[in-house]
Amino acid sequence: MLQKDNLTTNDSKTKKYKTASLIAFGIAVFGIIFLIKNKSVLSQNPITIVIQVCSMGLMIWARITFGRRSFHAAANTTEGKLITSGPYKWLRHPIYAAVIYFFWASLISYPEIQTLIAVLMITGGLFARMIFEEKNLLTVYDEYAAYMKRTKRIIPFIF
Repeated sequence: MLQKDNLTTNDSKTKKYKTASLIAFGIAVFGIIFLIKNKSVLSQNPITIVIQVCSMGLMIWARITFGRRSFHAAANTTEGKLITSGPYKWLRHPIYAAVIYFFWASLISYPEIQTLIAVLMITGGLFARMIFEEKNLLTVYDEYAAYMKRTKRIIPFIF
């Protein structure tokens, strides 16, 4: 009976995490759409162009490493082993990191209050998704707690 209660509790928590994750995703997408509509995405500054190109490279590397199982609107776990190779050796969330780096470069190129607000929405939404995703991953993968201790979230060796 206790095991069934734990499964019900975990299912309930998973549903809450997925719902919260979808809300956070919506906030991030809203910020991205706002920047696209205001034509405040692609940089014209050579330094920020490099940041954006490197961000796209990180995104591609992470997608290739993770495979098709990484395409979910909700921050839910997928079947298969925990990925800790490629960019996942250095960052727990390289895909989210790539998006955040990309749009912070946009802010450098378009230093306006509305750009700052949109970038903060993107960053906040994706950070919330990371938190919900990690809570879920801790319940699915026994080794995730150790992985969290040795691998930073979005900035290698720092954060």
